[in-house]
Amino acid sequence: MAQLIKKNAVAPQGEFFQGAVDGWNTLEILPDQTPETLVLPQGDLIFPFAVWQARKTEIISTHKRIGLLLQPADKVADIVADLDYFIVIAINFPKFVDGRAYSSASLLRQRHHYQGELRAVGDVLHDQLFYMQRVGFDSYALKDGKNVAIALQSGFTPFTESYQNASDQAQPHFRRRAA
Repeated sequence: MAQLIKKNAVAPQGEFFQGAVDGWNTLEILPDQTPETLVLPQGDLIFPFAVWQARKTEIISTHKRIGLLLQPADKVADIVADLDYFIVIAINFPKFVDGRAYSSASLLRQRHHYQGELRAVGDVLHDQLFYMQRVGFDSYALKDGKNVAIALQSGFTPFTESYQNASDQAQPHFRRRAA
């Protein structure tokens, strides 16, 4: 099971839901299911984007806490009107080399001012954490088998200064230096 890092510390595992990370379960669509026919369990769920699109009204009426899972091909613009419903938005990194999730996170934080939790999931490695934090991620489901102690020790501090502005630093280095 992935180890979750939140606020630069290991998050406690959920006690009520077996196999859940911090109480949230990610709903999976099995090959013989469709978003329309899938049974929606109770509890804190992170819904795949396709399920959200197909059953938004039902999800809103039956779940108090809602999470959303975005894949790299999902467009942030398609959920902007719904951002207030989501406690957590998980963005999948299917491969280490796929950087589209960085753009999605940056759009959510900087353009659309999403204030909830942004969670990086999938192929999340310790050497990406610094960059993920820069674009607005605040929790990270570290890939199975990766050492969370090394991630915490070196993942967020490979550089002492950042020159560009980003979600975690509003002003570029030259403006901070001049102040």
